[in-house]
This record gives sequence, C-alpha cells and structure tokens, in this order.
Amino acid sequence: MGDAAKGPTGPDLAAGVTLADLREGVPLLGHVGDDAVMLVKSGAEVFATGATCTHYSGPLAEGLVVDGTVRCPWHHACFDLRTGEAKGPALNALACHEVVREGALVKVGGKKSAPRAVPSIALKSVVIVGAGPAGLACAETLRAHGHEGAITMIGAEPPGPVDRPNLSKDYLAGTAPEEWIPLRGAEQLADNKIDLVLDAATRIDTAARTVTLQSGRTLGYDALLYATGAEPIVLPIEGVKQAHVHTLRSLADSRAIAKQATSGGRAVVIGASFIGLEAAMSLRARGVEVTVVAPETIPLARILGDQVGKFVQGLHEAKGVHFRLGKKPARIDGSQVVLDSGEAIPAELVVMGVGVRPRLDLAKLAGLTVDNGVVVDAELRASAPGVWAAGDVARFPRHGELVRIEHWQLAERQGRHAALSMLGRGSPFSDVPFFWSAHGDVSFNYVGHALAFDAPEVHGSLEGKDAHVVYRKDGKVKAVVTLWRDALSLEVEAAMERGDEAAVERLVAK
Repeated sequence: MGDAAKGPTGPDLAAGVTLADLREGVPLLGHVGDDAVMLVKSGAEVFATGATCTHYSGPLAEGLVVDGTVRCPWHHACFDLRTGEAKGPALNALACHEVVREGALVKVGGKKSAPRAVPSIALKSVVIVGAGPAGLACAETLRAHGHEGAITMIGAEPPGPVDRPNLSKDYLAGTAPEEWIPLRGAEQLADNKIDLVLDAATRIDTAARTVTLQSGRTLGYDALLYATGAEPIVLPIEGVKQAHVHTLRSLADSRAIAKQATSGGRAVVIGASFIGLEAAMSLRARGVEVTVVAPETIPLARILGDQVGKFVQGLHEAKGVHFRLGKKPARIDGSQVVLDSGEAIPAELVVMGVGVRPRLDLAKLAGLTVDNGVVVDAELRASAPGVWAAGDVARFPRHGELVRIEHWQLAERQGRHAALSMLGRGSPFSDVPFFWSAHGDVSFNYVGHALAFDAPEVHGSLEGKDAHVVYRKDGKVKAVVTLWRDALSLEVEAAMERGDEAAVERLVAK
C-alpha cells in the first residue's frame, strides 16, 4: 500500500554520519543498501529504524518523535524506537538496526532480532471471539510477548481479518487490489500459531470458561477477549431485502456493491455518515450517478459542526454527488427509492449507511455487565473473571466517564492492550482516539473525542485545504480535526496523551 520505493535517499548510513549531524528528536533520513533507514537521537542514545510506516508506507522521517516512539504523520501508527513494536493502525513491527559508534561517526549495521519476551502470567489457552482488528492485534501481541499456549480466533466472516477502512475507500473505488484487503492470510496466521475458526460463537460459559460454537465444538479458555465488533443497522422499511440493496461492513458487502456499480448506473446512498459519504465518493469514481438521502440538513454536522459539514458536502457536490437532505426513505420500490416527501429516485443500486450497533447478544447471554457496550475497567477487563473486551463493543473509562468509540485504530490498540493485561503487564488504557476519513483528494484527521461541543473554531482555510478545527466543551479542548496539518495532529495527540492541557492550548492557537 502507498507509493512504491523510489530508491535510496539521503546519506549512506552504513558508511556513517557524524554525531553532529543528528538533532535531538529529529529523524535523519538515509539508507542502508536499498532500505530506507532513519537515525534518531534521543538523549544519550541513537536509534536506527526503518523509515517507512508498515501500515500504508507513510514517511516516518516526517513524523513525530516523542517519549521513545516515532509516529506516522498519515494515520498515527506508533512504533517503539527501541524494539520496533507497532501500535495500531500498524500491525507489523518496524525493523531496528544496530548502531555502532566509531569516534565521531555513527554507523548503522545489520537488522536486530526481536528480543524474546517472557510473560508474567503463563496461559494455556486464549480464545478470541471476533476476528476483526481488536482480535488480530490481541492474538499477535500475545505471541510477540511470549505467550506459547493456544490462541483461537473465532469469526464467521471469511476470509478473516480484513482492512475494513479500505472497503469504503480505495477498494470500493476500484483503485486498490483485493490482495491488499486481508490483514493476514491463512498461512501467516498458521505460521504464528493462531487458529482462525470460521464459525460463530453461540454461548460463553464464564463459570466453566468455555465457548460453544455453532458447529457444536466447545473450546476451553484461561483468558477470553470479547471483540465481536458492530453490525450495520438496516432501516425497517419495505424493500430492504432486495438483491440490489446493501449495507457496507464486510469484504463480501464491498465486493457485491462493486459488482453492481456500473458506469452510468444510478445509486442511492441512504445515510450521510462517514461510511455513506465515503461509499458515495467511491461510487462516483466508478462513474455511478449517486444521490445521498439523509434526515439531517447538513452532513456530519453532529460530529464536525455546520461549517465543516457544509464544506464536506461541497467536496461531494464538486464530484457530482447529489443530496436529498432533510428527507427519509419511505420504501425501496423495485429500482427506485421513494422518499417520505413522495419523490422517487431511480436506483439500480442502494447502499445503506445509517450507522452500526455493537454485537452484544452473546455478552448478555453470558451475564456480562452490558450498558451500550460491554462495560470494562481501565485494563479492559469485563465483569467476569478471565474475560476482556475491546473494540466497538467495549465501554471503557475515559476522563471520568464510560465511553464506547467505534474507531479502527482504537480497536487495534485496545486488542493489544488487552493482550498485555492477560499476560500480567496491564496498565490503564489511555490512548487518544483517532480516525481518518477520505473524501476525494481531501482527508480529515480527527484526534480526541467530542460527543458534544460548543461552536467549532476554524483556523486557516477549509477551502484552501489547509486548516485545523478545534472542538471544545465548557472551555476545554475535546477534539481537533486537521486538513493537511499532519504535524499538528500528531503533536496534539501526544499532548492529549500526556494530559498536558496547556500544551494542547498552545498548539491549537497556532
């Protein structure tokens, strides 16, 4: 994913650079052979790591070095400078190289092997109910940190873990090949001794510590991660079961929509959510005539405010997307969507993007405490011993209140965090929520979490595609959205992580 390598750039780090060439916390981009490598001076130490993000090949040398990590400017993947370990949305670790001092020279040697980890708690068996980002991150973190027992990941949707954000973006637009979509193939999972079971869990017995599958198979566990994710909402209107009506959540959904998206055809997207709007833009890229129907008068105003919502609407209209706002679908009548106003919009294809709900039925049957999500503590432990929850289903403590946040990056990070807690290395989960959303050639980075906010403050020019927007509640910065201000987005995230409100204020005032 991302741009292909363009050949070596910068100095030959194997030959060495002087220590004076390195500035504290500022990556120096170079190469070792054909590999892009960067040197980072942090105090008395110098680290050498790969310079390309393992998520979408972002330029790490343009990222932020803070607290022993380097963070990607594109989608905020975070890597440990000492070990290369990744935090979502990246899954693969970053290569780390030996650093050799020869007088005033600093030279980069060969790649280092990952240190062997020994868990504080030995587990015989871990079962992960859910094969999404949280489940995969949990499984791979367990292995990376020394767990040698069984890991079984249960998910009913083939092929297993996929890059879900891409399903409404480049893949649906036809610009990303399908081989990009699986996060891990069957062979990779097998090599890591992760058993993927394409089945559905029907019962969790927290007293006996067993999971029963639809096939009748029963699995025992020492630790269990509940990470069933969310399911798309289907409006209770006539006509939703027709073959040309789709939701968009799985690879199968995206494939089916792409198959029916013919150039010159007509589609209605029901719902002006992020998923709905991304799907609309992707269908336009395929030459489909698209109309978005939604009950709100401004898209995304509840999340981004009126001004940003109108700007997003303008981006879509500039690409030929039509809007019917303040309207609701009454029924889908053959190849047309009839609105509550009586207007009929022709549509050979209908995509419903009206939100999702957490999959909680299994948790309720298991007797877990549920309140708009599985309620967990600071280490993501659920109410039953030996059970954790992560991702879209987890309702976790943040800043004195329980929240449930449906972000891809957060799901991966919570899966990793739950794994460390299972192994006796837990700590309070404090990662800052982050997501990105692409609308044509404009991508928004959103840091923080603002369920409610006062009038948003726009700094810079939205139309000029160089801006940041501050969302406050009771005078305190809750979230910041950036357009092409990647460094600011990373700096705000790091300051929020530290709980440094003064630093956040200084940053957003720029």
